[in-house]
Amino acid sequence: MEQIKLGTVTITRVWEFYGSVDMTPDAFFPETPKEVWDDSATWLTPHFLNSDTNSVRSAIQTWLLRSEGRTILVDTGVGNHKDRPYAPVWNRLETDFLANLARAGVEPEDVDIVINTHLHIDHVGWNTYLDGRRWVPTFPNATYLMPKDDFDFWNPANGHQPLLGRGNQNVFEDSVAPVHQAGQTLLWENRHHIDAGLRLDAAPGHTPGSSVLTLASGTDRAVFVGDMLHNPVQILEPDANSCFCEDPAGARATRRKVLGWAADNNALVIPAHLGGHGAVEVARDGSKFAIKGWAPYAPYTEQG
Repeated sequence: MEQIKLGTVTITRVWEFYGSVDMTPDAFFPETPKEVWDDSATWLTPHFLNSDTNSVRSAIQTWLLRSEGRTILVDTGVGNHKDRPYAPVWNRLETDFLANLARAGVEPEDVDIVINTHLHIDHVGWNTYLDGRRWVPTFPNATYLMPKDDFDFWNPANGHQPLLGRGNQNVFEDSVAPVHQAGQTLLWENRHHIDAGLRLDAAPGHTPGSSVLTLASGTDRAVFVGDMLHNPVQILEPDANSCFCEDPAGARATRRKVLGWAADNNALVIPAHLGGHGAVEVARDGSKFAIKGWAPYAPYTEQG
């Protein structure tokens, strides 16, 4: 199964990549105690961990929503032909993402809204495609919703020095600026209502402009959390950041706040990068959280 329905909203998972990201758990999540990984290795393998190589497995995927007659994409992955000299896993990829989107019944011109939860390398790539020698918007009829704080932070003209260093090099120039220059961006701040059941909220920490998308339709609830968490271990250890969080204290506070809301409201937590069943229900477990259940998406085939 690649599609579920919450209230009146359908949510389809569209694959770009799944496999090893060439990072060990202690490199990716340096604040997570080793014994947590050791104790969890059995259930993390194979969907979230390759125990043979001790490397983290992640998915790059787009969440396709159909809500109130509109077609909405949440995050756009890595993209093809992108020059990523400081991120070799993502350098000059050639994937079938657009064909996978077509198999879900969507052509680029059908997309009404693109949501970039933040502007990291693996969340904006398919914003554009290479047309000859120019990067142009992939979705010509879409409004691209981008957090203004991230737009300003990642704009090289503003001279910020991110924790990620050069890891996001070329991303603004080839995947953000062309969309803005085409007049297709809406730079929002604090909160943005998309329709009666979909709302964007600022959730800073991972990046200054990181955001979450909350879905409320009928009695169903979900929250799309981007990179608020990369791996289910961060549910068990909510204070454990990835190595990519610009504001570690802010990332911890956001993770606890959003996971707490999800637990109290029986909401499905939908991160950007979970393999396996893709999304998860959580419960409070003292000062931490526990996994209550998984979404019914079919796990990806093992790679890497």
